[in-house]
Amino acid sequence: MSAHAILSASGAFRWLRCPPSALLEHEFKDKPSDAASEGSAAHALAEHKLRKALKMRSKKPVSQYDNNEMDEYTNNYVGFVLELIEQTKQTCSDPLVLIEQKLDLSKYVPDGFGTADCIIVADDILHVIDFKYGMGIVVSAISNPQMKLYALGALELFEGLYDIKSVSMTIYQPRRENISTDIVCKSELYCWANDVLKPTASLAIKGEGEFLPGEHCRFCRASVQCRARADEQLKLAANEFALPPLLSDEEINSLLGNLDSMVSWANEIKKHALHSALQGKKWNGFKIVESRSNRRYINEDKAAKAAQEAGYKDIYKQSLITLTEMQTLMGKKKFDEILGAFIVKPKGKPILVPESDKRLEIDSAKNDFDNPFL
Repeated sequence: MSAHAILSASGAFRWLRCPPSALLEHEFKDKPSDAASEGSAAHALAEHKLRKALKMRSKKPVSQYDNNEMDEYTNNYVGFVLELIEQTKQTCSDPLVLIEQKLDLSKYVPDGFGTADCIIVADDILHVIDFKYGMGIVVSAISNPQMKLYALGALELFEGLYDIKSVSMTIYQPRRENISTDIVCKSELYCWANDVLKPTASLAIKGEGEFLPGEHCRFCRASVQCRARADEQLKLAANEFALPPLLSDEEINSLLGNLDSMVSWANEIKKHALHSALQGKKWNGFKIVESRSNRRYINEDKAAKAAQEAGYKDIYKQSLITLTEMQTLMGKKKFDEILGAFIVKPKGKPILVPESDKRLEIDSAKNDFDNPFL
């Protein structure tokens, strides 16, 4: 097997919606990010701790990302898995627990494979748990194609050994306080695999099917140069801005739903153009210049010493470290115990978001005096 599947389980959210993107993005290098490296370090630590808790041999990994926060979150993950194992034992005396289990997905996805963080196999129910350390978007397990693929791979291995009737798929995302679970019956999962997954994967591996721009584009390496996405954004821009002098309420309503996507796409184009220019690409009408910068001390200690020797004593100011730094220093539990009574979270300013946003809607103000934000 190659190191990376063309139709990866983690990318299924994208290629199931836009099949030809799978081959297209493989023309671009996968650029490692600091967030991805931190996530890998957290996964390695969580795996080690879970193995030790289950009396398995394991050597503790060491990384530059080790800190109290990661230590606490991985401990909580292990506690969650152990509790789930105990619950499973109430109906099955000998559940099988597998950590970082390799899965063959090729029955449904050409050359497909993946690795599940934790699988608990028992009579009646199969548990698949995915540990996500990212703190960007909240990831839901409901109808999540990555989790469904892992579940199918696990069923392929263990269905004949246990009387499995349903599958429980859980995403554990501690930094977003998100534990999401979706339970589906086995027959429903197989229907999706045969009716949706298999035919779409067959198109995707050949680069066939329709390009479909959408929210999933943010995860595609080809998104910056994708013509289908560019056409979509330019079409939106033309439709929204080509009918002056005044936009109707309906047009503004339509515009609101597309602005974030248009701005994101424009920023990605600018970032790509700068990266290319730094590598020698010439863009007509543009040049590379230095951005404005602020003066700074070359060496603060030496600068302070020179100022004090010249007779200037009052040169330092002191401030409390940020809440995030304090919580990292203490750990979440100690932070809550020691400083919880001194922390307040002010109301945020009102913003317009799509109705799909999970935050509660606030009442519109009747006048300026009723609205603390104005």
